[in-house]
Amino acid sequence: MKKVAVLLSGAGVFDGAEIHESVLTLWALDKRGFTYQVFAPDVWQHHVINHLNGEEMPEKRNVLVESARISRGNSKNLAEYQASDFDGLVLPGGFGVAKNLTKWAFQGPDGDILPEVRRAIRETVDAGKPILGLCMGPAAIAKALEGSVVKPLLTVGSTEAASPYDIAGVSAGLEKTGARPVQRTVREIAVDEAHKIVTAPCYMMEARISEVASNIDQAVEAFARLMNA
Repeated sequence: MKKVAVLLSGAGVFDGAEIHESVLTLWALDKRGFTYQVFAPDVWQHHVINHLNGEEMPEKRNVLVESARISRGNSKNLAEYQASDFDGLVLPGGFGVAKNLTKWAFQGPDGDILPEVRRAIRETVDAGKPILGLCMGPAAIAKALEGSVVKPLLTVGSTEAASPYDIAGVSAGLEKTGARPVQRTVREIAVDEAHKIVTAPCYMMEARISEVASNIDQAVEAFARLMNA
């Protein structure tokens, strides 16, 4: 039975992991008979956002503790992750990728990435195991592989369809790290066959939850195929 690691960045689209994407990913893995283990870094969130009004709240939350809201209590510290224990790694999106795992939200491609996140991604790639990045997940993949010999093919969306975000700007940032950005809509995915990396836009585009579910399912199917490639 295949076992997959899922890396979360908290719980909540504006300050952590995108909950729809996270849960739909776990569902897509489970329905294929995979087991999974949720991981998250044991760090403080950059900030806490009131999801009703978008305002910052005067409190602190821990990324690992918050991720346990999604994993139903079964989250492990990312420091425990070993690529040899798993058949692949998945990174759902959400602003937590750009605020907690990296500092892309504040400094773009010049921002830092958590060392444990870089290690997890590089170890997985070096082991020849597939990685799946959803929504802003590709930004963490790009930062982790920056400066390496791997120049991944990645997508965060398409400028040819409606998006609430600056797809052109994020794509340019990916390119600055050495990645090769490509345009994909919420009905498409990007597959880097050579490096076993799958990416999908999901909520980077204007989309209904059913469209995001289909996009994730499409991406997980490609991810599963790469496990056996």
